[in-house]
Amino acid sequence: MDITPILAGLNDAQRAAVTSESRHLLVLAGAGSGKTRVLVQRIAWLIDVQGLSPQGVLAVTFTNKAAREMRTRIEHLLSIPTRSMWVGTFHGIANRLLSQHWQEAGLPQHFQILDSDDQRRLIKRTLAALHLDEAQWPPRQMQWFINQQKDAGQRAADIEADPADHLLQTQLQVYAAYEAACRQTGAVDFAELLLRSYELWRENPKLLAAYQTRFHSILVDEFQDTNAIQYAWLKVLAGEAASVTAVGNDDQSIYGWRGARVDNILNFANHFPDTATVRLEQNYRSTANILKAANAVIAHNPARLGKKLWTESTGGEPLSLYTAADEQDEAHFIADTLQEWAERGHAHRDSAVLYRSNVQSRVLEEALLRRNLPYRIYGGQRFYERLEIRNAVAYLRLAVNRDDDAAFERVVNLPTRGIGARTLDQIRQRARAERLSLFAASRQLIDQHGLPARAANALFGFLRLIDELATSTAGLELAAAVEHTLETSGLLEFYANEKGERGQTRVDNLHEIISACKDFQPDDPAAAPLPQFLAAAALDAGDTQAGEDQDAVQLMTLHSAKGLEFPLVIIAGLEENLFPHARALETPDGLAEERRLAYVGITRAISKLVLATAQCRRIHGGEHYNQPSRFLRDLPPELVEAVHSTRLTPSPQPAFKPSPITAQRDSAIAFGAFGLGQRVQHPKFGEGVVLNLEGAGHHARAQVRFRTAGTKWLVLSHARLQAV
Repeated sequence: MDITPILAGLNDAQRAAVTSESRHLLVLAGAGSGKTRVLVQRIAWLIDVQGLSPQGVLAVTFTNKAAREMRTRIEHLLSIPTRSMWVGTFHGIANRLLSQHWQEAGLPQHFQILDSDDQRRLIKRTLAALHLDEAQWPPRQMQWFINQQKDAGQRAADIEADPADHLLQTQLQVYAAYEAACRQTGAVDFAELLLRSYELWRENPKLLAAYQTRFHSILVDEFQDTNAIQYAWLKVLAGEAASVTAVGNDDQSIYGWRGARVDNILNFANHFPDTATVRLEQNYRSTANILKAANAVIAHNPARLGKKLWTESTGGEPLSLYTAADEQDEAHFIADTLQEWAERGHAHRDSAVLYRSNVQSRVLEEALLRRNLPYRIYGGQRFYERLEIRNAVAYLRLAVNRDDDAAFERVVNLPTRGIGARTLDQIRQRARAERLSLFAASRQLIDQHGLPARAANALFGFLRLIDELATSTAGLELAAAVEHTLETSGLLEFYANEKGERGQTRVDNLHEIISACKDFQPDDPAAAPLPQFLAAAALDAGDTQAGEDQDAVQLMTLHSAKGLEFPLVIIAGLEENLFPHARALETPDGLAEERRLAYVGITRAISKLVLATAQCRRIHGGEHYNQPSRFLRDLPPELVEAVHSTRLTPSPQPAFKPSPITAQRDSAIAFGAFGLGQRVQHPKFGEGVVLNLEGAGHHARAQVRFRTAGTKWLVLSHARLQAV
């Protein structure tokens, strides 16, 4: 038999993984080491060389895209159709199993799969049936709780709660009622697919035995991302006879916040006896300097299985480090870097900007828009398109203009205040009949007693809220007015009650709109700033981002970047409490995952890696002076080169003392008595930070961001600035 097509082009470690005859195999695949190729070639080896039937192979991965790629490669390599093979995602294979054994699983033959929105709507109906107020028991919070329990393999009846624990008792009541509603309607949510298929095997030993006999070899990609129910699902199917190949990278386990357990891969050899371990350490993606940086950062993590990336190529460009005065300066530098990249003939799509938190995208988007650089938020929405921002803007619009019907419809019952669909229909009918706005029609219905008392009271409370917002914010500065609106409307509290990463992200974004207000420079200083801000926000939202098929810079969170690669990668916001995130610093496990996230970010770069940190950052509604990220301290100094903004004229005399970490990489630019990042005091505007400097002699100007007066350009010879 000619095995050349299967082994051709593999390095020694890859070949060892493909041809391993060990009962179980753990392939520790470093970033860019060809793990997908190894996984596919091993399937081909099992079928073509070891004679295993294609129907005896089960290959599982996490995304539909990865599953499609795996099937395509298998078909190309073996020239066999993969339709009869069990190759797919966890959820896809679980659905296939339940569809074939719907009776044993206690499901209707054509059961309905609920997506996230469908699930939340059913939870809302469940809350209503239990007479629970959505404002007190937010549906998203209940959805998070239910899915978390299912991912852990627990039904409502499996969980014991202290009678005095009212929160847990209510959550379990909702969970149980939701399960009953799903049974009645024949509905299955995504978490249920895995839990139900696990229970199908556990409760039907003969059926389980049949599948254990069928699947001689189980292969799992991205093993470090498995959660509790997925791991239990795999273990029960493998039983005592099947051979399991786990391919993954403990250094890229970054989804602990959604249930992934890095211990699953760390303890694989303990749970599956007679395991051989093969390390894929040769990287085919990045330069040697980038790999040395990644190795240096991840080496500080405890409890690693251990691997060290290397490449046959040598050297490469040094890593560039830019120390910005603040997030605006950082964004300008990043936009300059991307513009220069494009001017050198590179495609925009070959560059990516990575950040720890979604809130960081706003200033980056603004800087790219000013440069007319096309960009796309990968796997997400632009700042002003995000749900919570649209809702916040709707409250502000309605306070400015009561006749804004679109804003009225959006927030009249958000947060939930008991204004139902029937009441809204009556308001719409009155508005059409009398040619009134919805707000005015609401007043009329209340005044004329055209609504039931309960609905009228709820609607009156909303109208009064909007009127009070307009009155109470009239004399406030823009940022204070917006902050007051977010708090008084209940939006902040509403999203704070949404458990999990999504809820926290929404709260962070609402705080970021306060920061946006502090940065905002109205075109007409004499006019009210709020209408001008709302107009600018609408224009930003109207500038559609580039489509998937367009040449555009890719903006994304570090979590979204996993699995991708770009010739140029810029990582923004490398500061303590941002990256690593403040929440992660509370536990050793959290910090370890943040370090793995840094490793993922670094290894996305093919040829050029740029790092940026800011001395002051306005985020979450306030100014923060954080130390540079500890991950920067991990980098060997010889790999890093300080870079300076192309917008400033360098001077050898720094005007402020750099932090120890940047002492050798300082990017401060002195300008007479002042420098970029210099804290200053103005007799009228108060304390601020120097953002930019230009000109010379009597024409020298400084751009200063003041705490209370916003950002201003000042002529230094007349400004009466004093260094602080």
